[in-house]
Amino acid sequence: MRTLIFFVLLIILAILLIPLLLFCILTRLSQPIIFFGKAAIRFGQKILGVELDIRGAEKIEKESTYVFMANHMSFIDGPLLFMLIPQFIRVLLKKEAFRIPIIGLAMRHVGFVPVDRKGLKGGKQSIEKASRLMKEKSYSFLIFPEGTRSRDGLLQPFKRGGFFLAVNTQAPILPITIRGTFELMPRGSFFVKRGKIKVVFQEPVQVEGFDQSNIPELSSRVRSAIQSGLINGEKE
Repeated sequence: MRTLIFFVLLIILAILLIPLLLFCILTRLSQPIIFFGKAAIRFGQKILGVELDIRGAEKIEKESTYVFMANHMSFIDGPLLFMLIPQFIRVLLKKEAFRIPIIGLAMRHVGFVPVDRKGLKGGKQSIEKASRLMKEKSYSFLIFPEGTRSRDGLLQPFKRGGFFLAVNTQAPILPITIRGTFELMPRGSFFVKRGKIKVVFQEPVQVEGFDQSNIPELSSRVRSAIQSGLINGEKE
């Protein structure tokens, strides 16, 4: 019932977003949409009865540029981190998400970058676009290095795209560990259970001295940081 109410409210919020989106397109502003998005997600969290345990957010310097990387257990993860990260972050996400009416247009307007996961060329173009936005506008980006949601709740192998972004921009990577979202809404589920989610912001990983030749070492460091926050006997 709570999930049904949430989706009804999501439709209402999307309708309310229309005049704000038109205003921001005309004025070339993006921050009001991000404010609206964060507030809407916070409201949805309360409706769904999800409790949050947040640790390590003080490690984030609000004026610095980062590549945020998190494990990916559930559909909840992206909206949750978009709300919690204390910056006006942008997200690299699959291009299919941009087909959502109104919301997809809003994501494009504020600088979210679509990724075509079916071809290497599309992925490279997405990384190049995100790199330009980071260098020219000092945007921080959120990326899920596993590329897709886990089917079993275990940490999957990492893809290289996000690490190319960090190396190209020399922005530190801030690993994030999420626990609990798989239990509340696993892949394939359309309903969110009531429960508690823990989010741990790990120590930033500096990328100085790394280039495309030693990305596997950088990936291993970030993976270890994310893995360190996981429990319950999770296997590699």
